[in-house]
Order: sequence, then structure tokens, then C-alpha cells
Amino acid sequence: MTNFNDFLEERLKDPNFKKEYDALEPEFNIIQAMIDARESTGMTQKELAEKTGITQADISRLENGNANPSLKTLQRLAEGMGMTLKLEFIPSAS
Repeated sequence: MTNFNDFLEERLKDPNFKKEYDALEPEFNIIQAMIDARESTGMTQKELAEKTGITQADISRLENGNANPSLKTLQRLAEGMGMTLKLEFIPSAS
């Protein structure tokens, strides 16, 4: 039996699959940044919800990739964690 990483590695050999997977990278990066920021503050989703007025269920959906946050929502989350939101445009590798 293979694990997920083996499965993913095999699937990424397909150029069409890899293209679609790579296209999701910015979304995955935002999700991971939200989770990392919250965890670095030691806050739970519930505590962050109380600070921001964003429901815990909505924060959970954002962290699970089941919702697309607006810039305003990202700013509220950052402020609730005592952080500043920073977005960057960087040159493509290609």
C-alpha cells in the first residue's frame, strides 16, 4: 500500500495534473500562512473568532480551503492576531 506522498508523486508525473496542481499553490500558501500565523500566536480558532468577529466556523472553512477570503477578511484576521498583512508580487520562475 502506498501513502499519499507516493500517490501524489506519481500523479505529478502527468503534465496536465502537475499544471493544475501548481496553479493551486498560491491558495495553499495563503491557507498555510493563516494557519502558521494563528498557531504562532498560540490562539485557537475560537479565540481568533472572538477577536475578529469572524465566526469560528468561517475561520475553519478558510483554513480547510473551503472558502476564499477577501482581502478585507485577511486584514481582519491579521489584526486579530496582532499582525500586519503583507502581499507580494514576485517574478515568475518561467
